[in-house]
Amino acid sequence: MATLISEAAAPSVPERWDRFFEQVRRTVMQHPVVTDNRYCVWFEKGEATRAQVRDLIQQFSVFSNLFIVAQLLKTINAPSIEQARESKEILVNELGVVFRSGRTSPVHDVPVDDDAKDRMGDPDLVSTEGTVDGGVYRFNAAHFEWLTKVAEPLGLSFQDIGKRRFGWPSTLHFCDELARIYGSEEPDIAEGASFAVENWAAAGFWKQLISGLDRFRDRECPELRLAFFTWHDRVEDQHAAHTLDELHEAFERPGFNETKFLEGAAAMLDGVKVFWDGLNQRRLQPSGG
Repeated sequence: MATLISEAAAPSVPERWDRFFEQVRRTVMQHPVVTDNRYCVWFEKGEATRAQVRDLIQQFSVFSNLFIVAQLLKTINAPSIEQARESKEILVNELGVVFRSGRTSPVHDVPVDDDAKDRMGDPDLVSTEGTVDGGVYRFNAAHFEWLTKVAEPLGLSFQDIGKRRFGWPSTLHFCDELARIYGSEEPDIAEGASFAVENWAAAGFWKQLISGLDRFRDRECPELRLAFFTWHDRVEDQHAAHTLDELHEAFERPGFNETKFLEGAAAMLDGVKVFWDGLNQRRLQPSGG
């Protein structure tokens, strides 16, 4: 009889999903770095000085380069061959393997000038969607090389960006948390971190940075190239549509641990917040960066 009572009292799958999704909503969608990224709100206004834009690009370059380490760990620690392949897609595309048409498609509109090519991406080098399986490797399709093109007009050379030694403590904390949580051997912790990163990336910060960089370019740096940012913005717009489906898939997987998922998501977003808080604190210093 006790067993029957226990079974009757157990919540149904829809009830468990609703309860779980509400926890995800509070943990991820309502996290301050998603709802109130004060640095990005400020940066969008276009008031950043050249020194402050240099700070952003240099710290972002460290995160971008060290993200490769976290993505490699995510690939190594993937719990299934399907998830390993998904991780490899991201990893090798970061390194310069161009997506070819497959699940999705490349840029169809032909850029008419250098500015349009910068914003839309050279069709020979970029595609916002697709598969790397059978794709072509190109050195100048590597995301970090795009970032060097952003840095150059600001007086930052390849030797000035991307290395751990250039990272502030807040930036390095974020990078280390990516490796620890996003690249975790615990699949549900890593899944939570991945879901959190996708939602943070799709929450609009790319658009805020592009808006601020556009204003800075118009004001004093017409040679600034923005392809690194515009490409990622287009990709995240497309990824956003798939995140809920991926959450459903994780929830339905046998042995899925909701607690660890939420733990990974919360810790990852806390790490992201430290990165942006570091930039915000720097720009609020008397020197202004």
